[in-house]
Amino acid sequence: MPGLLRGVARTAVVAGTATAVSNRVSRRQAGRWARQEPAPAEQYAPPPAPAAAPAPADDMSSKIAQLKELGELKEQGVLTEAEFAAQKSKLLGS
Repeated sequence: MPGLLRGVARTAVVAGTATAVSNRVSRRQAGRWARQEPAPAEQYAPPPAPAAAPAPADDMSSKIAQLKELGELKEQGVLTEAEFAAQKSKLLGS
């Protein structure tokens, strides 16, 4: 029986050592692969969004021109007061 226990103990030690070595090799290899490959976020990062340009002075001039047109249409009776107010608020974004 002591010979059997010695054989079982030796097998357990060898198996445990093999498992520990295998785990260490796996961790080291995974670390190497992680350093070699770019992270998924870096690999597929979207291009930076273009900066929003400030509204040009033209935009304000065109809004003023459109407001004048709306005022003329209201004076001519084409637009009612409610329609004029709705179009003005849509144009001014308020």
